[in-house]
Amino acid sequence: MLDSIFESSPWVLPVFGALFGLVWGSFLNVVIHRLPIGESLVTPRSRCPNCKNPVTGFDNIPVLSYLLLGGKCRHCRIPVSIRYPFVEAVVGGASVASLLRHGPSLDYVCEFAFVASMVALIFIDYDHQILPDRITLSGVLIALAVAGPRHDMTFVEALKGAALGAGSLFFVSQVYFRLRKIEGLGFGDVKMMGMVGAYLGWKGVLLTLFLGSLSGSSIGLALMARSGGTMQMKLPFGTFLGIGAIATVYLGQPVVEWYSGLF
Repeated sequence: MLDSIFESSPWVLPVFGALFGLVWGSFLNVVIHRLPIGESLVTPRSRCPNCKNPVTGFDNIPVLSYLLLGGKCRHCRIPVSIRYPFVEAVVGGASVASLLRHGPSLDYVCEFAFVASMVALIFIDYDHQILPDRITLSGVLIALAVAGPRHDMTFVEALKGAALGAGSLFFVSQVYFRLRKIEGLGFGDVKMMGMVGAYLGWKGVLLTLFLGSLSGSSIGLALMARSGGTMQMKLPFGTFLGIGAIATVYLGQPVVEWYSGLF
């Protein structure tokens, strides 16, 4: 029945994907703000951080409410961070991309959930320099559990990926600590890469590390040049790993095929 609906009305699939993703993007904004500080994700209702007035349902429509209110709180007129509609739009776009690639299936749900988790980790690590176990460790277990039913990953491949992801970063962190006598990577990064490996496999781990390191070094050098900082500047590596993981999800296969074709 669903197939017939999608065939007769092809616009239904991307519209559903966008709406579904926008709603989850709105929820992720709550997760990003509340989870690191130990607040409930359910109560109280969302409120303006400045005037503390509750945000009504009409003012909480993803992206649209931000545009209609001119990016300001209805009550105090203080500007609202553009991050909120940005997160909603990114997650909405990810949902559409994954749904068009996999159709309404378990593979779509798994891919979208992984990308949404990466988005949350990107901003949480940027704000607080932490990567909550409730996302990373839960993500490892869930990724391993769904590896069998997925079409593109076996449990053994997921297990190898998790071991390589966590193991490689743990090894690097220990070598760095022994050479420099300072902590370069936290265990949050190690657990995050375990989650990445469990979902993307060992090839995904290598590409994520490459793209994450590339984006991190590029942005880090730009920030140091702008602010006059040094190599001791602390940068949230989990943020860049998350960017690398999302890029790997949507661009990984073409990149791997291109690279393999060089040899």
